[in-house]
Amino acid sequence: MKSKKLMGVVSLITIASMALAGCGNSASSVDTKDDGKEMTVDVFDGLANYQGIQKGWFAKIVKDKFNMKLNIIAPNVAGGGDTLFDTRSAAGNLGDLVIIGSAGGRAKKLVKAGLISDMTPYLKGMTYINKYKSATDALSDVIGKKGVWGMPSSLSSKAPTQPSEGLEPTFGPYVRWDYYKAIGYPKITDLDSLVTVLKQMQDKAREETGQKDIYAMSLFKDWDGNMMNNAKQPTTYYGYDEIGFVLAKGDGSDYQSITQKGGMYEKALKFFNAAHRAGILDPDSSTQNYDTMYSKYQQGKILFSFWPWLGQAAYNTTEHKQQGKGFMIAPMDNMKIFSYGAKTDGDSSTAFIAIGSKAKNKQRLVKFINWLYSPEGVYATSTDTGGSAGPKGLTWQMKGDEPVLTEFGQKALLGGGADVPAEWGGGTYKDGVSALNMTTEVANDIDPQTKQSFNPQLWPSVLKHNDDALTTDWSEHMGGAKTTMEYLEKNKEILVAPGASYTAPEEPSTISNLRGQIKTVIIANSWKASMADSDAQFNQLLDEMREKVKGLDFKTVLDWDMKNAKDQNKARVEIKKQWEESH
Repeated sequence: MKSKKLMGVVSLITIASMALAGCGNSASSVDTKDDGKEMTVDVFDGLANYQGIQKGWFAKIVKDKFNMKLNIIAPNVAGGGDTLFDTRSAAGNLGDLVIIGSAGGRAKKLVKAGLISDMTPYLKGMTYINKYKSATDALSDVIGKKGVWGMPSSLSSKAPTQPSEGLEPTFGPYVRWDYYKAIGYPKITDLDSLVTVLKQMQDKAREETGQKDIYAMSLFKDWDGNMMNNAKQPTTYYGYDEIGFVLAKGDGSDYQSITQKGGMYEKALKFFNAAHRAGILDPDSSTQNYDTMYSKYQQGKILFSFWPWLGQAAYNTTEHKQQGKGFMIAPMDNMKIFSYGAKTDGDSSTAFIAIGSKAKNKQRLVKFINWLYSPEGVYATSTDTGGSAGPKGLTWQMKGDEPVLTEFGQKALLGGGADVPAEWGGGTYKDGVSALNMTTEVANDIDPQTKQSFNPQLWPSVLKHNDDALTTDWSEHMGGAKTTMEYLEKNKEILVAPGASYTAPEEPSTISNLRGQIKTVIIANSWKASMADSDAQFNQLLDEMREKVKGLDFKTVLDWDMKNAKDQNKARVEIKKQWEESH
């Protein structure tokens, strides 16, 4: 789960012009033959953080199985926004494969404009696509037209009231535990006291290493959308998640505008500002990108992480953990960490994968999509920041009745990385992971063949080795809990939002246009307020932000988002009820 950044809302004018291109293929004109020749597949991918030809071990698997090369076209890399989408859409060809979110009427627009194809004529023998009929039906309901228009991401067979995560939640206040230990495990009551603790940790780290470029906290701008993305993260520690300009509590008990005086978003900005004024915020925060920041975590230069899949993935190597070093969740009072419940119909709102209408050899592309949702495909679409185990034979193997990591797998997944053997494609393991950056079936689901999770972190063979110095010390100070999720559930410090496959409706162009202007103001003033040098300056910047967006008709957009937030909660209540009635 590396980047959850989504494509922005598409211009209706562009879509209207695309509609002239006609509609998707009809079943009667379908050719299911495949010429078998090597093909380079253009993949328009709204989730990808890499652009170009897929490399390494995943590329070799795709070449060997399908005689295909994947050419990733990534809006995130090409400057963000809708420019790339608009340009390719106007030409009538987004890509051979399209990975994009359905929210805001995007999926409906793609079908109406004839940019993606109905896969129905190609589905004979496609076991895994057919297995998830309820998910493809749910997507067609969003689109408003029958057909199999794509496969949603993040499908799960777990109950919607169960966390979709494994040993670690998606969010949480993670700290370098070795430095937290070094300053005597001080009590953390709230975000204010967390700043005090992080300052003590930074002082200790600089004293021990002699390095003055160690900072407790570091930020980045890449994923800013409706708001400063980093400022949304601390709100998740209290059960909130974003939907447009609204922060909504996962149990439906509270909905806040991000401009609310004294609200959660303001509290998050105050947290950053307190860190800045305490001298513990990386001065590169407003100019660096995610990758630059990630490398600082790898080097041990940053001591706090918003997410486990950042700090732990970058720094918690086997060697570091044995030395007692690494990121673990901090015991902060009154936490109620937001958790995404498992989604039985997947999450098309974040992403679904579809066939482009101009693609050649569509049957082969459907076979590829079908494979992505097979157990073998779920293992192979692992990421470098956790998730599934990687390809059998390279990273893991069966030992008796249970899966175990190979020596290579231990180095690649737990030891900070490894070079891939030439017969598997060469290069580093990290460079070879799937650039699609899309979860097909969630990694914590059970592989029917091994009877264990796709996620090696949950395997008995891996869990029994969690007796390193870091984990042992953390467990002793967290009431004996063996994992983060066990600690959070035992202490009722997790709030699971039931996993409904809710998709926000199509947004009128008036709302989209206002949103574009408003979010520019909110993001700019949020960053300035984070770097303010006094309370007066901080308050003045937020007051200015509120006044400016009020003049841009913020209320109209907020009302739209607030309705969506409440409708999302209704869907969560309904999916919970349906599951309980059917089980």
